[in-house]
Amino acid sequence: MTAIPVDRSPESTLAFLREGYRFIGDRCDRYGSEIFQTRLLLQRTICLRGRPAAVLFYDNDRFVRQGAMPMRGQRTLTGVTGVQGLDDAAHRQRKAMFMSIMTPSAIRQLGQLFDDEWRAQIPVWERSGPVVLYDEVARMLTRAVCAWAGVPLAGSDAARRTTQLHAMIEAPAAIGPRHWWGLLARRRAERWGADLVERVRAGALSTPDGSALRVIAEHRSDQGHLLPRRIAAVELLNIVRPTVAVDRFVVFAALALHDHPHWRDRVRGDEPATEHFVQEVRRYYPFFPVAAARVRRSFDWQGHHFPRGRRVLLDLYGTNHHPELWPGPEQFRPDRFAGWHGDPFGLVPQGGGNHFTGHRCAGEWITIELMKRAVTNLTTTMSYQVPPQDLALSLRRMPALPPSGFLIDAVRRTG
Repeated sequence: MTAIPVDRSPESTLAFLREGYRFIGDRCDRYGSEIFQTRLLLQRTICLRGRPAAVLFYDNDRFVRQGAMPMRGQRTLTGVTGVQGLDDAAHRQRKAMFMSIMTPSAIRQLGQLFDDEWRAQIPVWERSGPVVLYDEVARMLTRAVCAWAGVPLAGSDAARRTTQLHAMIEAPAAIGPRHWWGLLARRRAERWGADLVERVRAGALSTPDGSALRVIAEHRSDQGHLLPRRIAAVELLNIVRPTVAVDRFVVFAALALHDHPHWRDRVRGDEPATEHFVQEVRRYYPFFPVAAARVRRSFDWQGHHFPRGRRVLLDLYGTNHHPELWPGPEQFRPDRFAGWHGDPFGLVPQGGGNHFTGHRCAGEWITIELMKRAVTNLTTTMSYQVPPQDLALSLRRMPALPPSGFLIDAVRRTG
């Protein structure tokens, strides 16, 4: 049996928060190993990187998700007892609920709602000075996903709900006020969601058949029980929150178009090129840093021992930048996706494995659809200028975002 390299620091939580997306990758490079062990949040933790590691990590016979994500993440980002922390039959049944919402026609409908929001906003931007694309896209996504999900949202409420959703997304890796605000935002948003669920169940709120709010409100377990109202609220937010989080990918797409301007002409009116561009944005830019699981029962892998109950982290960013998977990983090259047939364990910005049976993000197809719509609008529907600003992207900040949020100016409709 080969000993797993052990990180020299006795406790690495602060180092992880300080170093961000490169924490696992830098240590893998340091130890010349795709696996090492450290201590995070006072627990022994095995860290993995690469495609073989992803194949292992998404083996449901070897790993469970219950209790894997630290409570600070559950209490802010995902919600306690949400689908991300379930296993086996409970997970399959809850995941089936989510996947029933993700039909091709429903995804196109959400994309069209986002498109309509974007086009309606262009005249406002034309009359404005510089606008922050991140803020604008976030509010558009909030309005679009709520309309799509059957969630009533007054115009004045969109900004408040967007702020709450952003606070939840920012909180897991934050210390101090940013984390506390995420906790408060989660509580308020869950109360809002629970009230919506109760109104649907009482017949006081009418929602379309197949809408996320109605599906979740009416979902029953194998025993025929409705979800408790708080858990139903958690799962409703697990539709709304990740959709709004696509605003970061939209900003990354705008940043890529700015840094690689020749791709503006390449993607314009070219569906395959747009698809390749979007996939490379998802691979290249930092989104989720890691995924967490626990060892179901002790086993050995590649000469290493995994004891029962040990927390394991898969480096998503590092796998998307692994040179054995992606030659020239630090180069932005959308053409690498020409002829790509979709490796579920190689491109893992939103998790790996099977969407229906595993823990891969149920909304990944929504992400791709919304990003493609955004790229089309940025290159075809409007023109704009990018004024001087701080667009440096720090891998130490989780989740990552350019400090300026990507300012645009002199917006004009072109199509």
